[in-house]
Amino acid sequence: MSAAKQVIVVGAGIIGASIAWHLAKAGAKVSVVADSGAGGVATPNSFAWINASWGNPEPYFRLRTRSMAEWTRLAQDLSSIPLAWCGGLCWDLPAAELEAYAAEHSGWGYGIERVDRAEAARIEPDLAELPDFALHVPGEGVAEPVAATQALLADAELRGARVMTGTTVSALIQTNGRITGVDTSTGPVAADEVVIAAGGGSPAIAATAGIKLPIETPPGLIVHSRPYEKLLNGLVIGDRLHMRQTAEGRIIAGSDFGGADPGMDAAATARDLFAAMKSMLRGADGLKLDFHTVGYRPTPIDGFPIIGRARGVSGLYVAVMHSGITLAPAVGLFASREILDGARDPLLEPYGLARFAQ
Repeated sequence: MSAAKQVIVVGAGIIGASIAWHLAKAGAKVSVVADSGAGGVATPNSFAWINASWGNPEPYFRLRTRSMAEWTRLAQDLSSIPLAWCGGLCWDLPAAELEAYAAEHSGWGYGIERVDRAEAARIEPDLAELPDFALHVPGEGVAEPVAATQALLADAELRGARVMTGTTVSALIQTNGRITGVDTSTGPVAADEVVIAAGGGSPAIAATAGIKLPIETPPGLIVHSRPYEKLLNGLVIGDRLHMRQTAEGRIIAGSDFGGADPGMDAAATARDLFAAMKSMLRGADGLKLDFHTVGYRPTPIDGFPIIGRARGVSGLYVAVMHSGITLAPAVGLFASREILDGARDPLLEPYGLARFAQ
């Protein structure tokens, strides 16, 4: 590894911040360039659920569980990371499908507990509506997304990284078939390698080098209450909505963890969603809607991450995905190793960009 390797990371969300921090920690000279502030665009609108749940194939499950473990390692390395292993209570499938999911994931080693109504009430005593059968995963958690991103970028700066927020990348610079930097709103920036981790903005940047990133950006609406007394102990993944209480006391909710369909009238959708959330909680008479957000989730068309170097153009690495909160620590670690040492972790093998050309 060359400690002097210069790397530009385009994007200041949780994925870009994790890659930048891991690179800086490994001794690279890092520049983070983003037109947003620290925190990016999609990250602030994230539900921030750290999990390996639902109908994913086993290879993706293994990547997600590895990243859950990497969150613990990251929080040990950087104590300012706001991480809580609060557990998740889930009944977001018909009973037979819920049981099939539990059997499969338990067989893979996921720590799922089957609970009845009484046990669910013990876990979340302020829920007004409880299922007869639910699943509880004590090992699931949350990381407050903007604060975690800011902590990573701030520590990367202490390690010598340059963070250029409010700076637009207009194009990748190519020299003899190699990416050698980026053109920005403040002028060109040179590097040995460029990492595109700009979420929904990644395809336009990659296109300047003739690279197509097959990404969709579906919207998701999440409602945010004003800070309130503690009503939720962990994540609630119910059949009508998903909700959690943030570190500052806000209860946030969407119709699923990615948010709700905003519909034609996002404000009306937010009011209806908030009313549904409030009706699910005891002691919520004083709970007030503060605001709603509509995030656009960068989602590759097959649902799985794009992580790795672009074929045919050297000097370019791509890291774009939904579930960025769950995956950020492992992606940061694995990407930094691949960029600096050329070693690709086997857990990343299914997620190269070349799969879309086959």
